[in-house]
Amino acid sequence: MTPYSCKSRGELEKEYQAVLSQYDACKAMGLKLNMARGKPSKQQLDSVSGLLTVLQTPEDCFEDGIDCRNYGELAGLPSARAYWADILGCKPEETFVGGSSSLNFMFDVVSRAYTHGLLNSPRAWCREERVKFLCPSPGYDRHFRLAGFMGAELIAVPMTPTGPDMDMVEELVKDPQVKGIWCVPKYSNPDGIIYSDETIHRLAALNAAAPDFILMWDNAYCVHEFEGEYVPFPDIISLCAEAGHPDMVFEFASTSKITFAGAGISVLASSKANIDYFTGILAVQMISYDKLNQLRHVRFLKDKEHTIALMKEHGKIMAPKFHAVFDALEREIRPLGFAHWNQPKGGYFVSLNTMPGTARRALYLCKQAGVTMTPAGATYPNGLDPLDSNIRIAPSFPPVEELVQAMDVFCTCLKLAALEQLLGK
Repeated sequence: MTPYSCKSRGELEKEYQAVLSQYDACKAMGLKLNMARGKPSKQQLDSVSGLLTVLQTPEDCFEDGIDCRNYGELAGLPSARAYWADILGCKPEETFVGGSSSLNFMFDVVSRAYTHGLLNSPRAWCREERVKFLCPSPGYDRHFRLAGFMGAELIAVPMTPTGPDMDMVEELVKDPQVKGIWCVPKYSNPDGIIYSDETIHRLAALNAAAPDFILMWDNAYCVHEFEGEYVPFPDIISLCAEAGHPDMVFEFASTSKITFAGAGISVLASSKANIDYFTGILAVQMISYDKLNQLRHVRFLKDKEHTIALMKEHGKIMAPKFHAVFDALEREIRPLGFAHWNQPKGGYFVSLNTMPGTARRALYLCKQAGVTMTPAGATYPNGLDPLDSNIRIAPSFPPVEELVQAMDVFCTCLKLAALEQLLGK
């Protein structure tokens, strides 16, 4: 195949008619395929069904002398806190274990900052004239939506192969209205980038003008390799303390893509002072989380070593799906020269950048042909991709056979959108 940039207009017109015929054939198939979100597949969920039977008798409901059916232990079972400390490399007293959603913890941190202020902060953010949040982009749409919902001004920061553009970050945090930054440090959503050690150390050492500036450290994919060996990561809480910012970071993780996406456990990790502060605040809204579910997870997952072994089995399910995506793109798109993408070895997404000005059109064409994907622009603040080029591909949920069909449609739509632009149609 010849790159589109090397074809004459006549050749492009001929190619357009051929691709349009392929697209009409795709629509005639009547497909209903969904790759909109990074959901675990049924096969993954079935593989951890042993979680359902680890507690069978009343005696199984006791842990460390605690009756997990009753009130108490707001910050989580001691064994659950120790489990997450093992996973993240921090201390048990630096963890608070909750329900299924780490996003709830993120919302709690930001909303409490607005209503009551953070530990040692001068005042609640709602009293500030303006609050700004740094948003490494492309990034996770729910992060951006959360901060925007609270009224923050969202500032896009370009992602690089080693993480956020740190020169830009270090300049922007000189503004006292900049209160935080979203970070997905391992297999970032959607690029699949692992932050470099230099980037992580620079983030931990940030000297922000705002005394209540926070790192929102969403370590969602900390044990989520689907190819190769487990990649270790540093303890950001210790690094911030060593840099003189012990209360700056709030780290989040969950078992959403380890066990059951809608019935897992999550963790908020930070300095002990922050954990104590937020425990006092959360005590106003609830008495305790579901300790039986925490106990189920501790008994089933056991420890970091066993969890990583379990994730290797998940990887055997995930890898063929990612390779179906890579194979289709290499075969159908790479030779045409109008798009590029990352090939991560973990996480849940593939980030593709197509011809500027065509992402929305390509995804509209996909939807008309029965393939639903994450909306164009979702990976940027306020849903506005300045180049209209980034597309997030989520291969995890469909069976491989359906994924192959979906990628055929997707590649056809990418080509058609690019040809329409080149030909001015």
